[in-house]
Amino acid sequence: MSIDGSPKEIIKRRILKRVKDIPSLPQFVILTLKKIDDERSSASDVAKSLSKDQGLVVRVLRLANSAYYGIPRTITSVTEAVALLGFKTLRSIVLAASIYPYMAESQKGYALDKGELWRHSLGVAYLSRYIGEKVGGIDLEEAYLAGLLHDIGKIVLNEYVRYGYSVINKMVEEKSIPFTYAEREVLGFDHAEIGGMIIDQWALPEIYSMVARYHHTPEQLPEEKQSYRAIVDIVHVANVMCLILGFGLGADGLQHNISEEALERFNLKDDIESLLSEAVNILYQLDEEMKTEEIV
Repeated sequence: MSIDGSPKEIIKRRILKRVKDIPSLPQFVILTLKKIDDERSSASDVAKSLSKDQGLVVRVLRLANSAYYGIPRTITSVTEAVALLGFKTLRSIVLAASIYPYMAESQKGYALDKGELWRHSLGVAYLSRYIGEKVGGIDLEEAYLAGLLHDIGKIVLNEYVRYGYSVINKMVEEKSIPFTYAEREVLGFDHAEIGGMIIDQWALPEIYSMVARYHHTPEQLPEEKQSYRAIVDIVHVANVMCLILGFGLGADGLQHNISEEALERFNLKDDIESLLSEAVNILYQLDEEMKTEEIV
């Protein structure tokens, strides 16, 4: 049993401090999101707010021009993006572009090279939207953002996993337990829980926190949070599909199994092969876009 002052408790306190020290989303981004949500705002109001960071504008336009949105012509301005995609979709794009800097760096603890966490997260976002379309009745932008944010906890836990990797990996192999269980055993937290904490700190909607916390363990979603069940299941399935296909595999990638219950809830248990086949095409297209730097 751990006692206060033990190495594990010291590590836990350091991790919590790192979470607390994660920078908030820039104030102008928060104001932009509020403008997007304000029915009185115009496209030019949103464009003016975003113009405070031209780097962010470039990332927003790159995402808006991805094949994911299927616009047949090049979008050259934020106002045009609003006209063609709508405010709700632009909200997702602005959030995605805003969190890119947090996820672009290498995560050596998880054996993810520079850009791989972002690549994997985008892949899960794309597949979450695809599965949402397939099952119907899903807010697709919500599914996309939930997929994008699911692994955000790795940006904090990375350093600690890196130094504790040999112990964590040995525990996974000897006890045949998932990587997240070993993370928690060694560090006191797993990246899923830390991800939920970061999202809560950023004051984003609770659904994204719930997805981050339970994307590996959808069956553990609390009874009082069942309204988030569909999105949690979708991101779980999308994540495991990406890992099966080696898309941002990382050190923990082979240690997670797909929930048959999640597949059954969507009547997809017999469709997994066709889902994976289509996922190959979606992820290939994403990779091609990323190679040409069409996506941040």
